[in-house]
Amino acid sequence: MAIRYWLVVAPLDRVRRLRAAGVVEMTFGGRDGLEDFSEADGIVFYSPRYEAPEGERLRAFTAIGRISDGRMFLADQSEGSRSWRRRVDFMDDTVFQPVRPLVGLLEFTRDRRTWGQQLRRGILEISRLDFETIRDGMRLPSADERPPRSLTDRVWY
Repeated sequence: MAIRYWLVVAPLDRVRRLRAAGVVEMTFGGRDGLEDFSEADGIVFYSPRYEAPEGERLRAFTAIGRISDGRMFLADQSEGSRSWRRRVDFMDDTVFQPVRPLVGLLEFTRDRRTWGQQLRRGILEISRLDFETIRDGMRLPSADERPPRSLTDRVWY
């Protein structure tokens, strides 16, 4: 089976909780979207805001990894609710990659005026090239590379 690549939309506070748990889940804990993931698929998280629903705008790729196994499982949440999840091996030592410098470069942003509308569903299949471009932008710079020009250019995870 071919490896596929996915973009999941979630605010940063939620991405941090998912990353700490080593999982991915969809909004409201449903199965939609998770059923399409397979073991070794690439996954990148895009955070339009720091917090939902009205938090400060972030507009950056905030976490990246690979689906670590092929099965979904139910996890208990607060107040007795349950959500469907899949395990993710997240990349360590990453930085946030703002989307703005990549708009027009990434295949899914080629239509510069309306590219964000396709993210409203919360999940989008992306190309391998887009995944690799985002991953390269999120890698922690080596010691001999220049530091960011300002804290708004790159946010350290």
